[in-house]
Amino acid sequence: MPDNVQSAGLRPVGVKTGFALAVDIGGTFTDVVLRHGNGLAFTDKTLTTHQNLLEGFFRAVDLALSRAGVGAEAVTEVTVHATTLVTNAVIERRGPPTALLATKGFRDVLRIRNEHRYDMFDPQIEFPDPLVPDALVFTLDERMLADGSVAKPVDVAEAEAVAREMQAAGVQAVGICLLNAYRNGAHERAARDAIQRAAPGMAVTLSSEVSPQIREYPRASTTVMNAYTQPIVAPYLEALSAELRRRGFRNRPLIMLSNGGVVGTTVAGGFPVRMIESGPAAGALAAAHFAEVMGFEKLLSFDMGGTTAKACLILDRRPLVAGEFEVDRRYRFKPGSGFPITIPAVDMIEIGAGGGSIARIDNLGLLKVGPRSAGSEPGPVCYGRGGTQPTVTDADVVLGLLDADRFLGGDMKLDRAGATAALAALGEKLGVDAVTAARGVFEVVCEQMAGAARAHATDRGLDWRGLPMLAFGGAGPVHACRVAELLDCAQLVFPPMASVLSAFGTLVSPVRLDLVRSALSPLATLDWPATRALVDSMAEEGRAALAEAGVKPSDATLELAVDCRYRGQQNEVTADLPLAVLEAGDAAALRQAFEVAYQALYGITLPDVPVEVVTWRLAARGPIPQASPAPAAGGSTATPRTQRPVAVEPAVPQVPIYDRAALAVGQRIAGPVIIEERETTLVVLRGWTASVHPTGAVVAEREA
Repeated sequence: MPDNVQSAGLRPVGVKTGFALAVDIGGTFTDVVLRHGNGLAFTDKTLTTHQNLLEGFFRAVDLALSRAGVGAEAVTEVTVHATTLVTNAVIERRGPPTALLATKGFRDVLRIRNEHRYDMFDPQIEFPDPLVPDALVFTLDERMLADGSVAKPVDVAEAEAVAREMQAAGVQAVGICLLNAYRNGAHERAARDAIQRAAPGMAVTLSSEVSPQIREYPRASTTVMNAYTQPIVAPYLEALSAELRRRGFRNRPLIMLSNGGVVGTTVAGGFPVRMIESGPAAGALAAAHFAEVMGFEKLLSFDMGGTTAKACLILDRRPLVAGEFEVDRRYRFKPGSGFPITIPAVDMIEIGAGGGSIARIDNLGLLKVGPRSAGSEPGPVCYGRGGTQPTVTDADVVLGLLDADRFLGGDMKLDRAGATAALAALGEKLGVDAVTAARGVFEVVCEQMAGAARAHATDRGLDWRGLPMLAFGGAGPVHACRVAELLDCAQLVFPPMASVLSAFGTLVSPVRLDLVRSALSPLATLDWPATRALVDSMAEEGRAALAEAGVKPSDATLELAVDCRYRGQQNEVTADLPLAVLEAGDAAALRQAFEVAYQALYGITLPDVPVEVVTWRLAARGPIPQASPAPAAGGSTATPRTQRPVAVEPAVPQVPIYDRAALAVGQRIAGPVIIEERETTLVVLRGWTASVHPTGAVVAEREA
C-alpha cells in the first residue's frame, strides 16, 4: 500500500515522470496526494492557511514532492484541486458588495423566499440573512412571459442608469434574475450588455446561464451566490494557475465540482457556485472507486474531517446526485432553513461534527458538540496554537485514542496536558472528571453522526442497516467503529490513504458538467423537435466544457434525465431517460421511466393522472480515470509496536498498537486494537476483527 513507501522514506527508483497531483483544501487541513500510474503514492497534510489558501496549498505540495524525491517536472499527468473556498466565503460572508437586479415588482424575492415555513410549530424560526442587502436590490421595468414571449422589452437607458447607481454604491458584482428568464434569457443578456458598457469591470452573473430552471426564488438564490463568490474564486484560480506554471508544472489545473466531476478553470471560475461541495464530492467519488474495486454494490461513505462529517450513500457503485441542495442551514436537519442552490451535487448530508468541533454545556446543562469548530486557527487546545475550548480531538487525546507524540508522524506534537485541562474544565460543569467528560464528547459526536446518516437514508426511502461502511478523513477512522455499531453495520472498510481520501477522489473523478433547462409542458402535447433542439444545445455546451478539460469529442458520454410530476403536484421526481426515447419521441417510454422512479420513492403511481414534463437534465462526462492497484502491503505478519491504555467504554488497561504500513495482506487482528499511520489512526473496538485486504484496505468485521 502507498503508506509503505511513504513511511519508510523510500524513493521511487527510476520514476521521474508520470505523476498526478491532487490537493484538497478543507476547513482544518490541506491534503495532498502525489500518485504515479503504477500505484505508488505519497501523501501529506498541513494546516489550512485561511488568510492565503495558496500558501497551504503549495506547502502541502512541496512536502509531497520532497517525500517522493522529485520536482514539479515529474507531474506530467493531471493536477486536480478541490476546495472549501466557495463555502467558506458564503458562511463567513467574505464576498464583495453584491447586487441583485430583478424585474420591477419583484425586488423582495430574497426576503420572501418561497413563503414556506420549514417548521410549522416554531414561531421563532430563523433564516440566514440574504447575501444581498435590501439597499443593493435594483429593478428593471421589463416583463418576459412564461412562454418566453416579450410583454415589455428592456429599456437600455434604464439599465445603464441602474448600472451607474450600482457603481456609485460600491457594487463589484451583480446577479441578474429577471422573471421567466429560464424560458428566454434575452432580457438578461441585454441588461448584462448595458451594465458592462456603463460599469466596465463589474462581474455579472445571469440566472439564464447559471440556473435556467423554473421557480423564481431558488433561481435567484443560486444566481446571487454565484455572483457573490465569482470575484473571489476567479482571481484565486488565475493565481493558482499562474503559480503552477511558474513552478514548472506542465498542465493547467482541473477543478472538482459538486456533481462529482472535474472541469477546467474557465468553467469553474465563471460558475463558482458549482464548486460549493467540491471536497465532499471528491470523497464520495473515492468511496465509489473502492466500492468498484472491492466488489460492493452498496456502501455508506463516512467522511469525518477537522470541521465537518459527511455521509453519502453509494448505490450500484455510484453516489447519488441531487438537483438541489442547501448551504448555510440555520438548523442542521431542517431542509428549508438555508440557501437553496439549484446546481447538481452529490447527494449527502453534512453536519458540523469534526475533530475540531467544540464541546460545550448548553442552557439546559446538557453536553453538546458542534457545530462551531476551532478549525486550524487556533485549532483544538492540544494543537498548542492558542485554542482554549475543548474539542473532539482533545477528547480523543485524553481517551488515549490518539498518540500525542506521533500525530502527523511526530511532526506535530500534541499538548496532552492542555487537552486534559480543557476537558477537566468541561467536566467540572457536569460534575465529572476529565476522562468521563471525554467519553461523553466521544459518544455524543458519534451519536450525532449516526443520526445524520439515518436521517439521510430514511429521507430517500433506503434502509441503512447492514450496509458496509467506508470510513475516511482525518478523524473518520477514529470514530467509525462506534458509528458503525450505532448503525448496525457489520463491515467497516478503512481504505489506503484514508486521511487524504478526498484528495485521492479527485484523481478518480471524470471530467463532467451537468446542465439543466426547464421547459414546462404536458407530456401529451410535448413538442419533441423543440425538446431535441433544447437538449442538443445543452450537449454542445457540455462538449465544449469537456474539450477545455482535454476530453476528446469521441470520448464524451451524454446521460439524459427528466424531472416530471403528476398534474397538480408541486414537486417533481427525476428519472433517468435513454437518449433513444428522446430521439424517437416516445411519450409512453418517458411516462414509464417517470413512474418507475415515482414508485421507488412513494410506493404508488397514479396511472389515471396526466404527467407534466418540467425540467431536462444532461450530464456530459469523459472517461472515468483508471487508478492502478497500489503496491501490496507488507509480506510478513506484524506484531504490536507498543501498547497503551484506552479509556473508551469499556476501558481497556492496555491496547496493542500496530503500524499500518507493517501489516501483511490477510493478517487478522482481534479488537480492541489501534492501527496507526502517519495522518490518521484506525480504532477497532472490542467485538470487531480487522484484516488486510489485497488493496491495502483494512476491513473490520463485527462478531455476530
